Amino acid sequence: MESSLVKEKTMEPIADLIGFFLNIDDYLSAVTQAYGGFTYLILFLIVFLETGIVITPFLPGDSLLFAAGTLAANGSLDAVLLVAALSAAAVAGDTVNYWIGHNLGPRVFKRFLKKEHLDSAHLFYEKHGSKTIVIARFVPIIRTFAPFVAGIAKMNYLRFLVYNIAGGTAWVCIFVFGGYYFGSQPIVKQNFTLAILAIVFLSIMPATIELLRNRRQW
Repeated sequence: MESSLVKEKTMEPIADLIGFFLNIDDYLSAVTQAYGGFTYLILFLIVFLETGIVITPFLPGDSLLFAAGTLAANGSLDAVLLVAALSAAAVAGDTVNYWIGHNLGPRVFKRFLKKEHLDSAHLFYEKHGSKTIVIARFVPIIRTFAPFVAGIAKMNYLRFLVYNIAGGTAWVCIFVFGGYYFGSQPIVKQNFTLAILAIVFLSIMPATIELLRNRRQW
C-alpha cells in the first residue's frame, strides 16, 4: 500500500508538468491576467533558463512561444515587444550557456572523457558548429546542450555569436508569429492541445531520424 502511494506521489509532478505543457495556453492566459506587463519578464526568464542553463531543458520552449503568439493575436500581449524580449532572452541564454561550457565544461569533460574526445568536439564545432547552433534551436533539449558543448569545444566566440543571434531570432519569430497567425484560427483554438502535440512531434522528429540513421551505421 505504501509503495503504491509513493509511486503516486512520485508521478504527480510529472503529471502536472505534462498537464502544463498540454494546457499551456490556459496557464499563460492566467499569468497575463494576473501579472499584466510583468508577463514579458516572466517569459524572458523562462526562455533564458531553458536555453541558458544546462539543468533546465525541461522548461517549455516551442510551445511557450506559440502560445504567447496566440495571446498576442488576441491583444493580450504586444507581438513586436514579445519578439524583441524573447529574442534577447534566447540570445542571452545561449551566450551564458556557451561561457559556462567554455569555463567549466573542459574540467568536467576531461574528468569523464578522453582528451581526444575534446579535440574531436573542437574540430567538429570549428567545421560544422555554425550549422549545429542554428538547427539545434528547433530541437527541444538539444538546444539547451548545443551552446554548452560549443563552449567546451572552444568554438570561435564571434562565429558562435553570429549564428546564435540568427538562430535565436529565427526560432522566436517562427513560433511567435506562427501562434499569432495560426493560433487564433478556430480549428487551432478548438484543438490547441493537438496543435501543441504536433509542434512537439515535429520538433523532436529531426533528432529521432538522425539517431535512427546513426544506429543503422553502428
